[in-house]
Amino acid sequence: MEDDGLEKWKEAGSIASKARELGAGLVEEDVTYLEVVETVEAYILDQGAQVAFPTNIAVNDVAAHYTPRPGEKTRFRYGDLVKVDVGAHIDGYIGDTAKTVEVGSATYTQLIQASKKALESAIEVIRGGISLSTIGSIVERTMNSMGFKPIVNLTGHGIERFDLHAGISVPNYDDRGREFLPEGTVVAIEPFATTGVGEVRSYKRSNIYRMVRARGRLKEEQRLALETIQTGNPHLPFSERWLEERVPRVEKTLKGLVRAGSVYSYPILREVSGGMVSQWEHTLYITDKGCRILTY
Repeated sequence: MEDDGLEKWKEAGSIASKARELGAGLVEEDVTYLEVVETVEAYILDQGAQVAFPTNIAVNDVAAHYTPRPGEKTRFRYGDLVKVDVGAHIDGYIGDTAKTVEVGSATYTQLIQASKKALESAIEVIRGGISLSTIGSIVERTMNSMGFKPIVNLTGHGIERFDLHAGISVPNYDDRGREFLPEGTVVAIEPFATTGVGEVRSYKRSNIYRMVRARGRLKEEQRLALETIQTGNPHLPFSERWLEERVPRVEKTLKGLVRAGSVYSYPILREVSGGMVSQWEHTLYITDKGCRILTY
């Protein structure tokens, strides 16, 4: 990787890590989800970066793909287990990071520690050439030793410029695979621990979207929505919130674009048995001797 690219990755990672801590620190009883995500995303922009994807707020048995709608009033409640997943990019070089906090209580301290310790244990052994199944095995054994299960159908992922999920999938269990982690790559490692059976399912459509391509005959507001997306960053996920001020009837417009196949809607992911879920995540640059944590 060229030095300029790595420096931008480090800068984006640093901004993302600070935004993660800012967001997690705002999670308190009676605070709205919307207040947290808007504050986090404004901070990223104020630091000179761009938001790589809508800030995810995944609560309790929800593992991923939830961000509040425009004007949403949902508030955190005492005892909520909250995953704050944040992304920032500099010229397409993305820092992706997450942590879990509990609102007011300490019921799930060990569950939170399970995903954090699994991440730390994986980082200790990661280097160029290690098998992906070895990483998964370490994550799985760490969680099992603490009495929890990994979510087996959620993975870490390779990251390339303007591509949040590129090529490599890093399992959270020993999948017996024979793929290896190449030196010089950037990956996000994100162990999910649960009190449940260890699997998520699609619950319903979220309001996180991704551009596919324009298809068929479009209405004026649909064309405007696609033009607005394309003048921002057409390669990365976006939120209904980001279009609200520019696109009339934005919710209906996006639903129409999803039906037309022009836009993809990410499903909210929930643990199948209703188990509570914790998550920790860092973006790493892989070297021959180890890794550099870009979102420390």
